[in-house]
Amino acid sequence: MPLQQSGDSAPSPRRTVLTGARVALPAGVAEGGRVAFEGTRITAATGAEAAAPAAGDQVIDLTGHLVVPGFVDIHVHGGGGGSFSSADTEECLTAIRTHRQRGTTSMLASTVTGDLDDLARQAAVLSELTEQGELAGIHFEGPFISPHRCGAHQPGLLRDPDPADVRKLVDAARGTAKMMTLAPELPGGLESVRLLADAGVIAAIGHTDSSYDATREAIDAGATVATHLFNAMPPLGHRAPGPIAALLEDERITVELINDGTHLHPAVLEMAFRDAGADRVAFITDAMGAAGMNDGMYPLGPMTVEVKDGVARISGGPTAGSIAGSTLTLDRAFKRAVTIDGLTVGQAVRALSANPARLLGIDDRTGSIEPGKDADLVVLDASYDLVGVVRRGEWVVRPQGV
Repeated sequence: MPLQQSGDSAPSPRRTVLTGARVALPAGVAEGGRVAFEGTRITAATGAEAAAPAAGDQVIDLTGHLVVPGFVDIHVHGGGGGSFSSADTEECLTAIRTHRQRGTTSMLASTVTGDLDDLARQAAVLSELTEQGELAGIHFEGPFISPHRCGAHQPGLLRDPDPADVRKLVDAARGTAKMMTLAPELPGGLESVRLLADAGVIAAIGHTDSSYDATREAIDAGATVATHLFNAMPPLGHRAPGPIAALLEDERITVELINDGTHLHPAVLEMAFRDAGADRVAFITDAMGAAGMNDGMYPLGPMTVEVKDGVARISGGPTAGSIAGSTLTLDRAFKRAVTIDGLTVGQAVRALSANPARLLGIDDRTGSIEPGKDADLVVLDASYDLVGVVRRGEWVVRPQGV
């Protein structure tokens, strides 16, 4: 079914019942299941034997399709030509809509290393969008990262994680800061991890040159996320295991993985699932403004990125040639997971929905298909291509004929 973008109309007051599809429920995939929603909430989600339509219901036959929970992206910088680092509301909304149309119904807006005052201005815009319900919060990636593993971040703007500077950014977000990536081995790193943990902000270890032991210290201090594991950190060594071994082995850590076929070899992704377990993996896009767009030149914070054959790399400067995030969308990550990586639908759902929702503390309302939760749903066809998106009971993308 081709995609049909829906307008911004209010959710329909009558009940909608999706029938005939395979439905990814927490207990497993129900064949010929039914999902009903009314207003913004799911009212029933069962196998074919229950949730029968009643008079007045809008019944939609999705036989041959798969219904999964809306995706949750905890690390995304932009899309559709828009960047969350722009401090421009309309540009941010463009990025949100681009990923929403590809199934991401909840997302953190990720920033890029910049001057602290610029980041504070960005936070002011992003916090308003969070308060309006467009975003799930803010993820500050940088500037408190290692100059040795800066990737697509401008080296001249990096700084040590002084707790006072960390606090400045958290305060600028007005309670909407959900995560901050930093390199814990830098001066002030451990103190900043403790500050973030005490403030209820997720401390993520990334863009780091940390040792195994220093990473363990940071985890004990309160870090709970590995920012795009394997990327922008020392490789796993047999004498110096570095951060990767510490992050994989610790049950307190959720590991981000960019499943685009460029950032990680399939064998490495398989290793991460095997070692961390399916309940500790969160697929992310790390997408920049070129997601959903054609090849070309795009801004990424204060830098310029060239996208060629869908791969984004820094153009010019001391980090020229470095991979600069991705052009991934989570519907593509889901399809790759089940068609190439050999994951089950249940494993993919956990990595794209349940696990990140639990990490953000929003699993009471999204991340799984259950009565009482938000009607955040993605409809995939038999080839696992996206044909429909529902967010809070409203069709963002309608399957053809609906």
